[in-house]
Amino acid sequence: MNDLDALLTPAGRALLDEVRGTDPAQELAVATRLRREHPAELVSAALGQARLRQRAAAKFGAEDAGRMFFTPNGVEQSTRASVAAYRAQKLKDLGVTSVADLCCGIGGDAIALARAGIRVLAVDRDPLTARVARANAGALGLEDLIDVREADVTDIDTAPYDAVFVDPARRGGRGRIFDPEAYSPPLSWAVRAAGQARHAALKVAPGIPHEAVPADAEAEWISDGGDVKEAVLWFGTEPGAVRATLLPGPHTLHGTGLPDPPVRPLGRYLYEPDGAVIRAHLVAEVAESLDGGLLDETIAYVTSDTLRPTPYATAYEITDQLPFNVKKLKALLRERGVGVLTVKKRGSAVEPEELRRKVKPQGPNAATVFLTRVAGAPTMLIGGPAVL
Repeated sequence: MNDLDALLTPAGRALLDEVRGTDPAQELAVATRLRREHPAELVSAALGQARLRQRAAAKFGAEDAGRMFFTPNGVEQSTRASVAAYRAQKLKDLGVTSVADLCCGIGGDAIALARAGIRVLAVDRDPLTARVARANAGALGLEDLIDVREADVTDIDTAPYDAVFVDPARRGGRGRIFDPEAYSPPLSWAVRAAGQARHAALKVAPGIPHEAVPADAEAEWISDGGDVKEAVLWFGTEPGAVRATLLPGPHTLHGTGLPDPPVRPLGRYLYEPDGAVIRAHLVAEVAESLDGGLLDETIAYVTSDTLRPTPYATAYEITDQLPFNVKKLKALLRERGVGVLTVKKRGSAVEPEELRRKVKPQGPNAATVFLTRVAGAPTMLIGGPAVL
């Protein structure tokens, strides 16, 4: 019997409940105590699963993670539940009632689709991963909507389904894979699979080159809580459209084909666009809405004399502009009693921690330093979050 089978038994489930929330510092003591009454292999499996559940809580929430089953790769590669729920709702709004989820992993996306009321065929070729996905469907009471199949996705007939969702593996033995044709399966295969369905969504890395996006796809970059999570290629929606979606919200910015923003002198405010906006190449749309421009034609910071609320960028009020000079910065921060220093950079080779060590901030006040370029020159901008 392997670890998963053992954990699915009544004894295994009871042990999982007992080790729930175990403090890692106390794990050895807990293991020693439990091994007096339970097989050592079962105790090790339960404690290992408890660790994975703790890690997974950030993606799935503590309640779901506490009932689900995970593998180390499954935790690492799973979609965050909020992002999966957003995608599932979009498919539901398109009238989709059934989806072939190809490369389903441990079932995170299938769970979101099922919770949206969509029937799912979840396919993965790895035997353990497929069994974990099946266990998760059962653990969350969704087994009637999720049919898990262990198979090669290239052998699946997707014709009976309204939509196809493909999440290719983007990690290999050497880490992240950046070439879409090196995904498993390759992006070209996923695009062909998408063409066989009325609607399709292909999850790809947010760093995908824009030129790799098929002409008949809509490209969407998604961030959650300010962190860029993924890009999605949608088929059967708006071919050629580009957008950035920010969660929670959602707030969606649509591309309008504007030219690059003009370069202008520093204004009173600096706006830092969300990463999804930058990845989607929609900084121009943000700049226009703020009556702003760029500090440098190669840097995605927007400057403006106007302070306006926008979900697509964070606003800072700038008090000082200095050529890059650590000694001058250290003197200025000491003069103002800055002890809490946030360092941001774009277009600078200096590492924030390195600068923080050199200036040794001390005092009761806070400030933000931007290491960047202004009209090509290395520059330091000092300020803080703008108050609307």
